[in-house]
Amino acid sequence: MIHPIPPGTRDVLPDEMRELRRLERALIEVFEARGYGEVATPAMEYDEVLARGDGRGAGSTYRFFDESGELLALRSEMTVPIARLVASRFAGTQEPPYRLCYLASAYRAVRPQRGQMREMVHAGVELIGASPEEGTVEVIEVLEAALDAAGLERAVIGLGDADLYRQLLEELGVEGETRDAVLASLATHDLVGLEEELSAAGIGSERVQTCVALTQLRGGSEVLDEARGLGGASVETAISRLSETYAELERRGAADRVQIDLGLLRDLGYYSGAILEVYDPALGHILGGGGRYDGLMERFGIDLSAAGFALYLERVHTAQMEESRR
Repeated sequence: MIHPIPPGTRDVLPDEMRELRRLERALIEVFEARGYGEVATPAMEYDEVLARGDGRGAGSTYRFFDESGELLALRSEMTVPIARLVASRFAGTQEPPYRLCYLASAYRAVRPQRGQMREMVHAGVELIGASPEEGTVEVIEVLEAALDAAGLERAVIGLGDADLYRQLLEELGVEGETRDAVLASLATHDLVGLEEELSAAGIGSERVQTCVALTQLRGGSEVLDEARGLGGASVETAISRLSETYAELERRGAADRVQIDLGLLRDLGYYSGAILEVYDPALGHILGGGGRYDGLMERFGIDLSAAGFALYLERVHTAQMEESRR
């Protein structure tokens, strides 16, 4: 008799479990070798705490009431719980920067028919309290070391900026629900929807094409000059910041697998400045992502800059198997 499990979840059998455990150990060893201490947080948090951090709508997480009527939620990622942990347990007792890593399940209310999982294991790091310039580069270097430890030689790290389109849309006068719809199309890489939303905003066909053209710019430092020509003053802050980060990566010899990608926009609202996505040519899924979230810690009462990333363990494992077939 078959006893079903919820769509978007899965059982893991012994052979795969052994492989996943090896991968977990390899990643944690990389993080700890770089000075990141492993932490754990509850799978459930008070809904108000998670909402303070990520501001997600009611459809994105699982919510329920406890026995005293308090509204709880399952975490959908680890950055906000760790921000809460640092503000509660470290602030005032230890000097920053705080280097923390984790290996934990996250839960999202998704549409399983689209091939998304409700439950995924995340492995990642958070660097809280380092300078923005040093912090971004360090996080990318740790990410590169993690991909090397996983044997993903072909994996690419996309580097973009969360403020690029916010600044451009502000200059164009696109606000409110229209602005949110444009940003949502960018986050899901929906170029057809992006063009439709921009056209509906009435900003003119030439400016629509400028925005769409920006999303197609990928490559090395040369794309930053192209972006300046397209976007002008409205995107100068983001482009200058990316230019400094990429130049420092080149100086450290860490730019080989980094690709500037001006089409990136993460779907979590707390990102500011540099954002990252990891992808592998063998897969159609993103392997992980992250970036800077300099304003998030202030929501928890401490004003510290921060950056981090998360790798999606099951997808990294799938990419490993594809690599082994080469």
